[in-house]
Amino acid sequence: MRAYGSVSLSPDQTEWIITRAEPHISIRLKQIFPSIPKAAVPPYRLPHSIVTDTDLDWFMQRYPLEISEADKGALTLGCESLRQRQAEMERILTPDYAPTGGAALREGQQLRLYQWQAIEVLRRRGRLLLGDEGGLGKTYTAAGFMVAEPGALPAAVVCDAHMQRQWKEKIEAFTHLRVHLIKKARPYSLPQADVYVFRISQVGGWADIFATGFFKSVTYDEPQSLRTGAGTAKGAACKVLSANTNYHLGLTATPIYNYGDEMWHVMQFIDDTALGQWPEFEREWCDAIGNGKYRIKDPKALGTYLREQYVMLRRLKGDVGQQLPRVSRVVEHIDYDEKAVSAVEDLARALAIKATTASFVERGNAARELDIMMRQTTGVAKAKTVAAFARMMVEAGEAVVLWGWHRDVYDIWNDELADLNPAMYTGSESASRKETAKARFLSGETNVLIMSLRSGAGVDGLQHRCATGIFGELDWSPGIHQQCVWRLDREGQQSPVTVFFLVTDDGSDPPMMDVLGIKASEAQNIVDPHLGVEIKENDTGHLRKLVERYLERKAGAA
Repeated sequence: MRAYGSVSLSPDQTEWIITRAEPHISIRLKQIFPSIPKAAVPPYRLPHSIVTDTDLDWFMQRYPLEISEADKGALTLGCESLRQRQAEMERILTPDYAPTGGAALREGQQLRLYQWQAIEVLRRRGRLLLGDEGGLGKTYTAAGFMVAEPGALPAAVVCDAHMQRQWKEKIEAFTHLRVHLIKKARPYSLPQADVYVFRISQVGGWADIFATGFFKSVTYDEPQSLRTGAGTAKGAACKVLSANTNYHLGLTATPIYNYGDEMWHVMQFIDDTALGQWPEFEREWCDAIGNGKYRIKDPKALGTYLREQYVMLRRLKGDVGQQLPRVSRVVEHIDYDEKAVSAVEDLARALAIKATTASFVERGNAARELDIMMRQTTGVAKAKTVAAFARMMVEAGEAVVLWGWHRDVYDIWNDELADLNPAMYTGSESASRKETAKARFLSGETNVLIMSLRSGAGVDGLQHRCATGIFGELDWSPGIHQQCVWRLDREGQQSPVTVFFLVTDDGSDPPMMDVLGIKASEAQNIVDPHLGVEIKENDTGHLRKLVERYLERKAGAA
């Protein structure tokens, strides 16, 4: 049989090296394996993984390559391993699957079938990004795995600061595991425990301990906090932690907060082989959109790819028989203090001009300064109207969660709603003060809980008290908004949830609403590739939208 080239395993058995390929075969190889640079010439290198093995074997059925008997055996073994894994995973995820193992939970507690299925997938694969819709009990799935899999202990949990105590409470209420909350950002003598819960701000100083292999599994709660990669102290430490643990579990329904390339960074902590090295991922999946940002070419394809590898598992409430009424999202255009916005118009236009005409560094600084100034100005300009809207909801008998971002805006809300004695759950409160604020709200001491847009990820319990949310300020990321909504739209909610986006026709709100629609499409298509709509335009950068708005105003005024 004619051979169109030759292939062999590298000495360390980690790569396939295609040392020779006829010109037209090189073209076909680059079409099938986009990770090969278009301008590259042999030798080509491909990772030795069961996925690549199967694709290469399929390619060689059409275009045979010379290969030794030993290497052919390794290729066949990889193909068979993938087929066996696919068959096993499909069996586990069937509706009639019956778990064979058990988990020693506290009396009256149990794992649901869909939670067991995630546990079994993680057991076999060792790496899993669990993207179940908010409110489906991802924390209980993680705790169940720690109990069901003896090799998972001692376990490390990495979470946001405000979630540390909640993790302890949930694990201890659900299982008999001993939980220790890490108290310092530097190593100290640890007490005997089964689970050690780290605030993400603490992990940077624990890298040397992580390198010892003391922890056998790691659970990253909301791993999008690591979306900037291993270049930060926390990212570098978590990379060490992942490298020295046997099981990696990520828990998030919103792995993407901004741009699609964040998925690659998140996956480096869960399974760093799933998406290859960055240059390969960039060539295969991304389009550059400027300012060091990347857009995923085909988000739906990336979403289905991750599912096919069983490195990502996501179920919606409807998939597991817990369908709640759809969340009602209401956009209300409200009055605002026009004088407050007008007062900064001249400066805003000056910054917009500078953001397009100055030097590279000055352009970036001017755009960011414009963003900060206009978001705060917009929030302040509509703050009293937002407070009046919240009061109207309370007077109608509703408990309300009010989301914002700027301290000046919180101050106005607190002044306007002083008689309602709002509870504060923002970035300025310590973890214990956050817990106190939550307790006040849940007990009915107050009907208003003011939360920072980025301080509530993973908080549980609010659904038992509240079904009405108000966004008094916006975030550039739709993932942040969805995280907020899921604080109310989760298991235990007895009423249809309604969230209000209170926006103005001026300031930063119009361009933010525009950009949010674009980002939402990209994130949803990766997380839910069979839902949603296609992206119709590129996200050219959220700051550019704000700059363009003020340049257009200048032209109109002229």
